[in-house]
Amino acid sequence: SADCSAKKTPTSRSRRVLHDCPLWRNDAIGRELSRADVASVADDFVDRGHGEWEDPGVRTRVRILWRRPDQLASDLYDWAAANGYVNSVCTLYELHSGEDVDGMSFQGADEELIRRALGILEGQGRCTVFKGETSEEDGIKFF
Repeated sequence: SADCSAKKTPTSRSRRVLHDCPLWRNDAIGRELSRADVASVADDFVDRGHGEWEDPGVRTRVRILWRRPDQLASDLYDWAAANGYVNSVCTLYELHSGEDVDGMSFQGADEELIRRALGILEGQGRCTVFKGETSEEDGIKFF
């Protein structure tokens, strides 16, 4: 959901109602965007593939995506190729928190978004995901 921070995070996790976010208001000059304008900005994120309504029926919470799942899929595969993981196995934990991912677009990304990107790669025949004892221990073999 929109967490209204300036941090470059792959996804945001706050549960603030979109129109109540401080990002849309400047108390120093006494101005704020209207609900309609806030919805327009959120719609633009969604239309460009960089946002998803978490509650499409009422549209009060939008998940802003730093990178679209297809872009993350490409980034993941490029990383795997550059770091010798093609025809090798790594864990889901290594993909979001490993030493080799420092500065990558998927570093710190939430598990659901990484899994969506891996699903795209699986569909392309570029990886397989193996079930581990915990979700973070799931293995990924890139081809």
